[in-house]
Amino acid sequence: MKEITLEQIAPAEIEKRSFEIIGEELGELQLDPKLEPIIKRVIHTTADFDYLENLYFTPRVVEHAIDCLKNGCCIVTDTKMAMSGINKSALSMLGVKVYNFIDDEDVIRKAKERGLTRSAVAMEKAAGLSEKVIFAIGNAPTALVSICELMKKGQLDPALVIGVPVGFVNVVQAKELIIQSGVPAIVAKGRKGGSNVAAAIVNAILYQITRKQ
Repeated sequence: MKEITLEQIAPAEIEKRSFEIIGEELGELQLDPKLEPIIKRVIHTTADFDYLENLYFTPRVVEHAIDCLKNGCCIVTDTKMAMSGINKSALSMLGVKVYNFIDDEDVIRKAKERGLTRSAVAMEKAAGLSEKVIFAIGNAPTALVSICELMKKGQLDPALVIGVPVGFVNVVQAKELIIQSGVPAIVAKGRKGGSNVAAAIVNAILYQITRKQ
């Protein structure tokens, strides 16, 4: 049996070492400096280098997102998992609020009455917020479709859409709708994504602000 050698590293150094390994595996590949922290954090979260090709960014979206978070924008997620994965310390430093309406009684009731997913109805509720909204969608393609429909009706003007739901049914199509909409967006093309990816993207943007303060 082959002997297994474990790398000896202090718990506090694990994240740093993980990013060093990612850098080593990227080799000579040069990433856009504005996008690099997001791409690397998603790879760190998933251990999946496919995100080098999968992630789509609208022009100057990172600068736009940073400006929004500095100036009173809130975040809406489609899952409690994505919400819980966003760094609370960074949110607190910036005074950014995060909302999730998936388990609200009115959302549950309306979704049942109308034969819609709770995620779709939750986006309708988010459209009523007074703040500008960054949407972080990691699970429900119906949330992205709902966002697009609300935009077409003039009922919603998102600050940013992070569209990274994972799955098979209407996932690719919903992401393409966001890309075609022209809204500022970060999208994981194809079937891959997840609530952890949505949270990782938000955190990567937050850290570009808070770790410089």
